[in-house]
Amino acid sequence: MRKRNINIGEVNTIAMMLMLLGVLVAACEPAPDLFQSFTIKKGEHYADVRFPETLQQNTLSFQAIFDNSAQYDFGDASLQTNKNKLFGFSDCNSMHHENSARFAWQWFNGQLEIYAYCYVNGGRTEKFIGTVPLNTPSNYRIEVSGSSYSFYLNNYPPVTIARGNVCDRGVYYMLWPYFGGSVPAPHDVTIKIKKLF
Repeated sequence: MRKRNINIGEVNTIAMMLMLLGVLVAACEPAPDLFQSFTIKKGEHYADVRFPETLQQNTLSFQAIFDNSAQYDFGDASLQTNKNKLFGFSDCNSMHHENSARFAWQWFNGQLEIYAYCYVNGGRTEKFIGTVPLNTPSNYRIEVSGSSYSFYLNNYPPVTIARGNVCDRGVYYMLWPYFGGSVPAPHDVTIKIKKLF
């Protein structure tokens, strides 16, 4: 029986087919879910998971998903407009009620409203940015410059808030989800967050 010689072209073709098969098999595996779930239990303010962590740069970028648990009705407009905190950081080597920047949210008029929420030299400032849909990832970013915080949400125009005048340098500790205001969560509220670098 005569042996058949395999030429280089055939080897390359077989190698390409095996590589393509490997890519197809890998593509069939689900992508890893890099979102961290934070649940604020009924009657609580703080999420069940909190990490002591500092921000190591001047930008915080993340995606967040609110599910249907973000809907609530206190039956009192003054309570309904209390801002719940999403994610952000302290600033100026101080506590967050002195200097901080974060996104806040509220369920109001049948929609999820997102705000820029800052403490600057002990004074609080809130500015409406836009609304986000439930059960869909939205993009959030806070940029720190020498004199301001800039907040970006999806495709809305950025919102800027002046930064404290005592900030020549900052240590930024992270501020995780918090329900309230003064009123705790009326039911379990779950938010998923994925930090982007």
